Amino acid sequence: MVNKLCASVSVDRFIGALDPCGAKTQLQTFETMMTYLPLFKMPKPMKITARSSSITNSFINSIIPVILPTEELVKEALTILGLLEKYQCSYCGQVATEWDHLRPLVVNKKPTGYISEIHNLVPSCGKCNQSKGNRYWKDWILSDAKLSPKTKEIPDLSERIKRLEEYEKWAIPTKIDFEALVGKELWKEHWSIWEKILEAMVESQKIAELINKKVEMQYKETETRY
Repeated sequence: MVNKLCASVSVDRFIGALDPCGAKTQLQTFETMMTYLPLFKMPKPMKITARSSSITNSFINSIIPVILPTEELVKEALTILGLLEKYQCSYCGQVATEWDHLRPLVVNKKPTGYISEIHNLVPSCGKCNQSKGNRYWKDWILSDAKLSPKTKEIPDLSERIKRLEEYEKWAIPTKIDFEALVGKELWKEHWSIWEKILEAMVESQKIAELINKKVEMQYKETETRY
């Protein structure tokens, strides 16, 4: 009790010393004017169908082999990109956390034929990789897309573009006609399962929305009781 009283007296004296004519009153008025709802960030509602692109990417990435490069190839790649002495994102210069495909593996929900090999991969930060998505690197890097190097106003962007262009000329990446390789029957079976999953996701979303409404109604009924 003594500690609380002392603290209260100390605060009052401090405010009074700042403005004996009404600093405390002004502080109370300021607190009254404060609004707190804008500080609250509601989690975004989840939709099952919003994950359809992830399912598509999984169906494509799961059939694409990942080829481990040699020590010499990694060194050569970093040399061409000018990153041998300072390992960083090829696109913006931030800390590199992964390697991104220069040429996309997926376009219009279909595989392009490229695989995961070093001739089609460059060091990237997570933000650039996410911003770029399935777009061709040169179209994206000079676009006004959110978090693109142009949008972030990277000072040495032109130099980075030149290095990436040289990297593209370094070696022709592997490109495979998957359907021709495995046969139409097996290829059709793979994508038939994909279609069924997407159709099931649409139906699941409808059921989820019904459940969501019932739960929300129950919550509102419970709230009115108190």
